[in-house]
Amino acid sequence: MQFNNTWHNELAGFYTALMPTPLKNPRLLYHSPSLAQELGIDESLFSTAAPWSGESLLPGMQPLAQVYSGHQFGVWAGQLGDGRGLLLGEQQLPDGRKMDWHLKGAGLTPYSRMGDGRAVLRSSLREFLASEAMHHLGVPTSRALTVVTSDEPVYRETTERGAMLLRVAESHLRFGHFEHFFYGGQPEKVRELADYAIRHHWPQYQDEQDRYLLWFSDVVKRTARLIAYWQSIGFAHGVMNTDNMSILGITLDYGPYGFLDDYKPDFICNHSDYQGRYSFDNQPVVGLWNLNRLAHALSSLLDATQLKQALSGYETELMRCWGEKMRAKLGLLTPHRDDNDILTGLLSLMTKEGSDYTLTFRKLCDTEQQQSRSPLRDEFIDREAFDSWYNVYRQRLLQEARQDEQRQQEMKQVNPAIILRNYLAQQAIEQAEKDDISVLARLHQALSRPFDDAPEFADLTRRPPDWGKTLEVSCSS
Repeated sequence: MQFNNTWHNELAGFYTALMPTPLKNPRLLYHSPSLAQELGIDESLFSTAAPWSGESLLPGMQPLAQVYSGHQFGVWAGQLGDGRGLLLGEQQLPDGRKMDWHLKGAGLTPYSRMGDGRAVLRSSLREFLASEAMHHLGVPTSRALTVVTSDEPVYRETTERGAMLLRVAESHLRFGHFEHFFYGGQPEKVRELADYAIRHHWPQYQDEQDRYLLWFSDVVKRTARLIAYWQSIGFAHGVMNTDNMSILGITLDYGPYGFLDDYKPDFICNHSDYQGRYSFDNQPVVGLWNLNRLAHALSSLLDATQLKQALSGYETELMRCWGEKMRAKLGLLTPHRDDNDILTGLLSLMTKEGSDYTLTFRKLCDTEQQQSRSPLRDEFIDREAFDSWYNVYRQRLLQEARQDEQRQQEMKQVNPAIILRNYLAQQAIEQAEKDDISVLARLHQALSRPFDDAPEFADLTRRPPDWGKTLEVSCSS
């Protein structure tokens, strides 16, 4: 494997070089064989915890902690940075891409503030499972390669077991990187960082006179598409601070996330979010708010007219992408002016009855357009209201002139049977904390096939038990 380390070599002053601090008696708990294969990693490397726990580095790695700042819960938080994670190196892949290797829980850094530089097993497994689930759902995301456990105690609300997570992403470049140097009065650093981003991730714009406008316009659209993905699968991030927003439009920093069980548009997955700023239905608005903060940080590169021009593409791209995905979930191939009424009608029924978001759309896949009743009907208490909606929906399906079998197959490729419900993650965590990875491994396998009708995973597709809907998740990790 080859590591190029462009951040280390090209961006002096944007980081602190630092070695990881190993945990006490680290042990490799679990890894993703499929991701390892994609990255060309020899399986023999997983025979020991050393490369995954900071005890040793692979040839060519140059670890560093990145510095950035950000707005947290709508308030300027000042300097943040990698307070417990290190960028170990950037792997150069044969197809030309590069992938950051980032070790989370790697010990104290100059940016740890009041933290201890550690991660716990609970949060590491939650991020591992969530990033793998999102990847297989088709959502742009960082991915998780390994989870290391240890005998080292880490103190949160309770004493927990220390752990490390190695995650990979095309880049960990965040909105907050640009904010840090803008608010620090260093416009030359903002330009240097923008040039770096364009050089490595938007090379098609490098020689264009208006490259900064083209680049920022694409950042806006990528962010819009990402949030449209989230909304379409019922995912709530939970902590959309600007330091957690990827400039490449990928999902970063899984903390108090949650997938919808009952359809509640105002669902809040983070019990530390007392005002509901990051509720499910508020994510599109927050996405634009965050982009406005980034635009402000780029004001030395682009004038107000250019920034407004780029930002104006957000709502259009968000609605285009979301409409496309929701139309596909309904089994509608061609756009029609009444499609939004059909969608909002169904969502209104689901809101009224607290319908399970994932199971409702999955069961809708079984609809036969020649039948006057849908299998979904029995899931609703107000049958009359459902019948009224279904009659309109059925007439719309008939306009598509497609056979049921083809449409049903296509719908099942966008409406998952299995999602990462909180209670499923909790069950895997509780067993893993006893060094039993069987539940984790089985769940990981199921999440890699979210659209399949897999009888062996039928128990993972059911509604959550009552206790599973009341699990509380916070920023503590």
